[in-house]
Amino acid sequence: MMESMSYTQSLLANGMAIGYHAKAAPPTVTMPRLKAMVSGAIGGFLDVAFNFNTQALLDDNLLDQFFRIGWKMVMLGDETWLRLFPGLFIRQDGVSSFYVKDTIQVDHNVSRHLGDELRRDDWSLLVLHYLGLDHVGHIGGRNSALMAPKLAEMDDVVKMIHLSAIQRQKNNEGRTLLVVVSDHGMTENGNHGGSSYEETDSLALFVGLNSHMHDQASTTRNSAYQVDIAPTLALLFGVPIPKNNVGILISKAFESLADEDQLRAMELNAWQLIRLLQAQLPGLSCANLSRKAFSDSHESRTARCRGRMEKMLCCLYMNAAVFHSSWKSKKASRSNSREEYSSTVAAYYEFMKSASEWLSRSSANKPADLLTFGVTAMALSCLILLTLIFSMNREVSIAGKHTQNSMLWWCSDEFFIVGSILILILSMGSSSMVEEEQYIWHFMTSTFYLILLRKTLKSFAVGNMRNLFGFFKCQNGRTGIRLCSIFVTLVSGRILRGWHQGGVNWTDLPDISKWLEQYGSDSVRLIQLTSGLLIICLGLLALSSIELKRRVVKLVGFSFLIPGLLVLWHIVSSQEIKFASSADNATSLAQMIYATLGMITFGSVMSIPWLMPIRILDKCTKHDANLSTLALVNIQDKYPLVEFRDSSYVIGLVYLLCWCLLQLLLQQPINSMPIFLLLVQILVSMIYSSNSWRQPKEWVEVAAFYCLGMAGHFALGNSNSLATIDVAGAFIGLSSYSTLISGILMFIITYASPMFALLSIVMYISVKKTSHLVEFEIADSGYLLKMMLGLPCLVPLGLNSIILVAYTIVLLLMRNHLFVWSVFSPKYLYVCATTVCVYVGVFVVAATEIYVYLVLNLRRKKQVLICNGAR
Repeated sequence: MMESMSYTQSLLANGMAIGYHAKAAPPTVTMPRLKAMVSGAIGGFLDVAFNFNTQALLDDNLLDQFFRIGWKMVMLGDETWLRLFPGLFIRQDGVSSFYVKDTIQVDHNVSRHLGDELRRDDWSLLVLHYLGLDHVGHIGGRNSALMAPKLAEMDDVVKMIHLSAIQRQKNNEGRTLLVVVSDHGMTENGNHGGSSYEETDSLALFVGLNSHMHDQASTTRNSAYQVDIAPTLALLFGVPIPKNNVGILISKAFESLADEDQLRAMELNAWQLIRLLQAQLPGLSCANLSRKAFSDSHESRTARCRGRMEKMLCCLYMNAAVFHSSWKSKKASRSNSREEYSSTVAAYYEFMKSASEWLSRSSANKPADLLTFGVTAMALSCLILLTLIFSMNREVSIAGKHTQNSMLWWCSDEFFIVGSILILILSMGSSSMVEEEQYIWHFMTSTFYLILLRKTLKSFAVGNMRNLFGFFKCQNGRTGIRLCSIFVTLVSGRILRGWHQGGVNWTDLPDISKWLEQYGSDSVRLIQLTSGLLIICLGLLALSSIELKRRVVKLVGFSFLIPGLLVLWHIVSSQEIKFASSADNATSLAQMIYATLGMITFGSVMSIPWLMPIRILDKCTKHDANLSTLALVNIQDKYPLVEFRDSSYVIGLVYLLCWCLLQLLLQQPINSMPIFLLLVQILVSMIYSSNSWRQPKEWVEVAAFYCLGMAGHFALGNSNSLATIDVAGAFIGLSSYSTLISGILMFIITYASPMFALLSIVMYISVKKTSHLVEFEIADSGYLLKMMLGLPCLVPLGLNSIILVAYTIVLLLMRNHLFVWSVFSPKYLYVCATTVCVYVGVFVVAATEIYVYLVLNLRRKKQVLICNGAR
C-alpha cells in the first residue's frame, strides 16, 4: 500500500513533511472525530447517535476562530462539515458521507473543483473531505482490490496541492500548510467505531513545515493524539486555542521557530489547560504555591509534586512556570541557557500531559444529583415491572389449579434462570467479561436446555420402568418428541457458537465462517442458496402442520413462496455486484423484495383473523383436550380461543419466515446458515412447548426465548464493539442516501436475532397450554387477554429492565475507569439499543394479538346472533 502513495512517501523521506500516528479516541466515527480535530475536546458516545443527523457545533473551535479574524473558507466533500459549521463557508459542495456503495462520485465531486480553487486567491482555508477511501474499506475491507488505486488517487491530490503551494511561494504569494488527516482507521473486515488499534490509528501529516528529519523510517514512529491537532493549528496561525481543548501541541511542528517562540506556544497551551482545570475543579488554586518553593534543583522540585491530583497539577504547572522564568533571566547572559531550555520544555510537557490525561478521563463526570434521579427512576420502573411479573405468575399458577404453597417450591430451571441473571449482572463490572459477553449467553442457553434434557430423561425413566420398549408411548407418545427437540436445539446452538469467533480479544482465532470463506465466494453463495431453500421448505412444512381449510394454507404458502424465490434470485444474480459503482438491477430487485415482504406481513396480520374458519364444538374439543366440555359450552360462544390460537400460529409463522427472508437479503452471505439454525431452534422449541405435559412455567419459557435471541445476536458476529455493525448492508436496495431508511436497515441487521426471538412469542402464545384460561365466573375479554399476553410481554421487558438498570449503575461506578470510552460506553449504547428492540418487539406482539382477538371476538358475536335469530 505504501507504493500507492509514492509522492507522499518522498515528501516524508526528504523532510518536506512530518507524519504522525494520530491516535483517535473512541467512538471512531466521523462526526465526533471531526469535533476532536477542530475543538480538541473529547466527545461522548452519544455522538454516535448524532453521527447520522449532525447538528451545528456550538463549542469553541478553530473554524469559528478563523471566521472571527476574517478568513474566507471553502469546503468540498463530506456534508458533515456543512452541518457542523453552517454559514461559515463562502463556497461549498457537500456530498453524502453515508451512501457507502458510491466509491467514485463522492471523490469526483471534490476533485472537479480542486484545480479551479487552487488558482483562486480569495480563500484562506480550503477543506477537502474525501470519502471514497472510507467507502472502499466498508465494501471490501482494508485489503480490498480497490484500496491501492484509491490511495494512488489520493496521492495525486496531495501532489497537485503541494506543487501548487510551491508555485505560490515562488510567486511570493505566501506559504501554504497542507494538513492531511484521517478521522479514523478501519478493521480488516471493513468496519469502524470501536477502540482496536486498527480503528484508532489515524493519520496526521503536515506538509510545508520546515523539518529537520530526513529519515523516512523515523517518521513512522512519531505518535500524537488526534486532539493535539487543534492546539497545534491554533498556535501556528495565531488564534486562541479552543477553550475546551484537552490536547497538547505537537512539538516538531514548531521546530522552525526560535526557542523563545516555542516556549511561548507551550506557555499559551499550559494557560489554556490550567483554565480548563479550574473550570472542572472550582477549588483549584495555584496561587497558594509560592515561587520561592521552586528555587532549588530540578530533582527536588519534581519529587515535591506528589499527593492529591489538584495539588500535583498545580505543582507541575508552577514547576514549568519557574523554569520558564529562570530561562528568561539567563537568556541574555547565555549562561547554561540550553540546559535550562530543555528543562523548561520537559516541565511544560510533564504538566500538559498530566493535565490532558486527567481532563480526558473527567469528561465522563456529570452532575451527581441528575444521575441519582435518573437511576432512581429507572430502578423504580424496574421494580414495578418485576412486581407485575410476580403477580401475573401467581395468577397464572392459581388459574392453572396450582396451590399457593406450591409456588414456593422452585424447580431447577427456574433457579438457573435467576442465577444466570445474577451472574450476568456481576460480570458487567469486568471489562473483559463485557468484551466477551457472548460466553455467558451461550452458557445460559446450552445449560438451560441440558437441564430440560435431564428432567425429560428422568420423566422418561420413571414412565418406562415397566415398559422398556415404550419409548414413543410414554406420556401420550410425546417424550420422544421432547427429547429430539432438545437434542436439535443443543446441536444447533453448538454450531452457532462456533460459527463466529465473537467478542473482541479472540476474533483472530479460527471458526466455521473463516473456514468456509477460505473456499471462496462460490462456496459461500452455495451455502446461501441452501439456507434459503431450507428456510422455504421448513416454512411450508410448518404451515401444513396446522389443521385448517386448505385454501387458507395455500394462500399463505403461495404468498410466502413469492418473496422466497425473489431472495434466491437475488442471491444467484449478485456475483460481483458489491464492487460495482452502480447496480440498478440489484437495487430494483431488493426494493421489490422489501415491498413484497411488507405487503405479505401486513396483509397476513390484517386478513387472517377474517379468513380463519370458526370451528364448531366437536372440533374445539379435539383441538384442546385440556378444556372440559362444560367449559367449552360456557365459553365458546363468547371467547374464540381455538380460532385465536390458529390465527396466532399462522401470523407468528409469517412473521418468522418473512424476517428470515429479510435477513437473508441484508446479512453478510456467511450468516445465511445461522439464520436458518435460529429458525430451527425457535420451531423445535415450539414443538417442545406444545408436547410437554409438565412443561416449565410460562415465564421460564419466555426467558429462554430471550436468551436464545441474545445468544444468536453474538452468533451472527456481533459484539459490544461498534466495529461489528454492518454499515454496508444498510444500503442494500437504496438508490440514494436516506438517514431514516438506512438507520432502520442497520438496526434490523444488528438486532436480527433478538427481534426474531421476540416475534416468535406470537407463535408461542398459540402453542402454549390454555386450560388455565377457563374461569367460569371471572372470564371476560380483558381477563383472557391479560392471561394470554401478560407474561409473554412482561418477561422480556422485565429482563431488559434489570440489565439496563444494572449496567447504568456499573457505568456510573466505572466512569473514571481506564476503559470507560473503549469498553463500557459502547456496551451502554448496545444496552440502550436493545431496550428499543425489546419495546418494539413487545409492541408488535401485543398489538398483533389484541387485533386478532378483537376481530375473532367480533366475528363470534355475529355468529351467535345469527344462530339465535335462526332458532
